[in-house]
Amino acid sequence: MSDLEAFRSETRDWLETNCPPLMRTPSTGEADICWGGKTFVFQSDDQKLWLERMGARGWTVPTWPKEYGGGGLSKEEAKILASEMRRIKARSPLVSFGIWMLGPALLKFGTHEQKLEHLPKIARGEIRWCQGYSEPNAGSDLAALATKAEDKGDHYIINGQKVWTSYADKADWIFCLVRTDFEASKHTGISFILFDMDQKGVTTKPILLISGNSPFCETFFDDAIALKSNLVGEENKGWTIAKYLLTHERTGISDMGLPTPLNALAVDKLGTKNGEIADKMLRHQIAEHEIDAAAFMFTLERAKDEAKAGGDMGAFSSMLKGYGTELNKDRHELILKVNGSDAFEWEGQFSNNGEIARNWLRTKANSIEGGTTEVQLNIIAKRILNLPA
Repeated sequence: MSDLEAFRSETRDWLETNCPPLMRTPSTGEADICWGGKTFVFQSDDQKLWLERMGARGWTVPTWPKEYGGGGLSKEEAKILASEMRRIKARSPLVSFGIWMLGPALLKFGTHEQKLEHLPKIARGEIRWCQGYSEPNAGSDLAALATKAEDKGDHYIINGQKVWTSYADKADWIFCLVRTDFEASKHTGISFILFDMDQKGVTTKPILLISGNSPFCETFFDDAIALKSNLVGEENKGWTIAKYLLTHERTGISDMGLPTPLNALAVDKLGTKNGEIADKMLRHQIAEHEIDAAAFMFTLERAKDEAKAGGDMGAFSSMLKGYGTELNKDRHELILKVNGSDAFEWEGQFSNNGEIARNWLRTKANSIEGGTTEVQLNIIAKRILNLPA
């Protein structure tokens, strides 16, 4: 038996023994997803046990080094772990901006001390992070940000405002872009810093979306304190880190485009004729969508493999984000069509409080968050297709 075959066998046995029954069923919505953090309320004992067991093994972040709370797995072993989790329909034990965005940036740019301080807490789900990037006058033109960090010796005093800060009202810490030099050109006076949200100088205000729900907040800093020991990289050179993190954010957003089975839903709602979905036009649209989604999945897997091998994803992440966004919007359009008039119920137990309609409306933000589709197309045109400005 090869080393990988042995690893698969051991992993399969461990998952069968340790994955609780409830964690082998689909989540019932966002409230049923484990985000971790100091104030997170577990929805069940199984959810808590699953995080503890996977966190202790380092398998919430399987490819991170063991000394930083990870599993120390190779990319081949991580693929096996993922496939064995899919086999038993195991949920992800932890969803986290710390895993998705901050972790990769710290692994690349952080000091050893910063990694030891923050990464294990991310891996175990002890700290929930939010992202302080966009501002009221610095969205697509992010480098125009004006949140100010004033040097006070061993710490900075932060003043300013961020907007569209996802889950800021639930986060424990923030990774934040601040301006430390107002005389330099706008791209070179920016620093990347981490600080605690649970302090007197930080307040948040939720932003309601058309869907009736929203993870987004306005975030205000009034003499908030950020220790210099939590400055990542060099002062005034945070834009490099910001761009690197954005490639991971955009790739993560592109995961929304991964295929989910629509056939079973259509069969259940519409029935079959001669063993096929009764609505011929809808059958064609679902087949076309799932072919596109499968092709995208393979492209995304290849891109992730190249990134793990040390390749620079760069502008390619914009292509993934753009295409994944459109696939996700298309999928929710099809879900509306499959459910017919049932999809328009806004409240009530039958529709899980209008989940279908609200999720469809939520997808409209996909082409804005993480950089608008227009910005992504400009990046693709300039940096991949080498078109003139």
